[in-house]
Amino acid sequence: MPAGKRRSLGKAMRLGIYGGSFDPVHYGHLLLAESCREQLALDAVWFLPAAVPPHKQQRQLATAGTRIEMLELAIGGHEAFAVCTYEIDRGGVSYTVDTLAHLRQEDPTRELFFLMGADSLGDLPTWREPARICELAVPVVVDRRGASVGGEGDMFSVLGDVVDAKRLETIRQHLVRMPRIDLSSSEIRRRVAAGESVRYRTPRAVEKYIGAQKLYRGESTAGNG
Repeated sequence: MPAGKRRSLGKAMRLGIYGGSFDPVHYGHLLLAESCREQLALDAVWFLPAAVPPHKQQRQLATAGTRIEMLELAIGGHEAFAVCTYEIDRGGVSYTVDTLAHLRQEDPTRELFFLMGADSLGDLPTWREPARICELAVPVVVDRRGASVGGEGDMFSVLGDVVDAKRLETIRQHLVRMPRIDLSSSEIRRRVAAGESVRYRTPRAVEKYIGAQKLYRGESTAGNG
């Protein structure tokens, strides 16, 4: 439980769920999670590495164990952050709606918040059962662009046919802002493959782990994940 934010007895846990391939995790991932934790007063954020992300079925990921170890190295010392291995343990293609339904069934008292970058919001209506996703958890959109109020309205309009007006307003009120950091896992993989430095792009412990395990050397780095 985060220091200084202890929950009173009987209060529902506010849990942020942050899914992705995390191949590898980088400072952009960590800042997004911390921005959401702070601005929404979340009790915890769980990083949820996918077994097989639906949109990345054609790319060979680093092994599940490797990605979990890198995440654990990256979040070590942050008492509100944890790694949830549910999708890895289940195996197969990871669909958000299935995972959220499991987490809701596991503990119906939790308030679930599904964390995503603003660039993913436009794709949400194409995901499996988007309306159900928005029912099970509040989608938390993280804006890295510093959009104007008018821009925010346009941003959320993609959900107009997915949720009713009341739910849409709730989602809009949970907008989180963070500084723009142009980092991506694919760029880190490219730099490693090219023998370039990844210092200050990912935590030092993860950087050292990548080197020790000889990850990403000479591989194709197509994709943005």
